[in-house]
Amino acid sequence: MSRKSDISGVGPLYGNRRSHSLHATRRRWNVNLQTVKVLVDGKPKKLKVSARELRTLKKQGKLA
Repeated sequence: MSRKSDISGVGPLYGNRRSHSLHATRRRWNVNLQTVKVLVDGKPKKLKVSARELRTLKKQGKLA
């Protein structure tokens, strides 16, 4: 299962985990994905959207 939004395509960000001694190891920040039903062409469809996009969809009234 890919960790990408179906609407904007936003995915995880990558960076370094830094210990107290500044030793760097790779890590990733995943997107806060939620599965919701959205009206697409007048029909409800299940999509994975980020939490920020979910707020926008609620504001626009496009949730099924």
